[in-house]
Amino acid sequence: MKIALMDSGIGLLAATAAVRRLRPDADLVLSLDPDGMPWGPRTPQDLTERALAVAEAAAAHRPDALIVGCNTATVHALTALRARLEPALPVVGTVPAIKPAAAGGGPVAIWATPATTGSPYQRGLIENFADGVDVAEVPCWGLAEAVERADETAVDIAVAAAAALTPDDVTTVVLGCTHYELVAERIRAAVQRPGLPPLALHGSAGAVAAQALRRIGARPDPATTPLGTVTVLLSGREGALPAAALAYEEGRLLAAASPVR
Repeated sequence: MKIALMDSGIGLLAATAAVRRLRPDADLVLSLDPDGMPWGPRTPQDLTERALAVAEAAAAHRPDALIVGCNTATVHALTALRARLEPALPVVGTVPAIKPAAAGGGPVAIWATPATTGSPYQRGLIENFADGVDVAEVPCWGLAEAVERADETAVDIAVAAAAALTPDDVTTVVLGCTHYELVAERIRAAVQRPGLPPLALHGSAGAVAAQALRRIGARPDPATTPLGTVTVLLSGREGALPAAALAYEEGRLLAAASPVR
């Protein structure tokens, strides 16, 4: 079994680690775009062209499924990716976990990049899946970029700024950018209010990994022998995991459990 994941940077680590935990025997292909990152400020057309190039580099390694490990790329490029690659290669997008978060009753805060916050895409998800629930949209200025660099000080500043914009009565936070899942516990610590029940965090990595397995007719089997390899592509060139990846548990899991080539 071979699963490919794509993103401009290390935001794909959360879904990658989720796949690794569900199927330690799966070979992984991680297709990043250091030459074109960040994707967020790009026009939808430009981002789609970059995403298609990164996806095709991954597809050349003949994976069984491709996970788009980026919310922004899913918004702008998923239709084009599926048109180019399916049905030969199933493509799984990443959608903010607004539906399961709203099921808890709220109030809910959605932490997302400034470009996604207030967008028609996110507003549509709120209308479809969180009707009747109090939802606050929180723009997280600079957080994805700080996580990408593994800049501890910048992460703390960005998390604190977003926490200050988060209403005090929030019981649930949706991590609306895959990068945020890498610092989930720091977000929890910043938002948790004294005297309130433990804060619920909702990311997408686990659901995306499970959906990729379903698309190829495979089942989770965490007990399999961890022999799966990891191939890293950097704007189409074979390389190594970025050094910043090792600052996070998800990156260290890959480095420790898998031979990276």
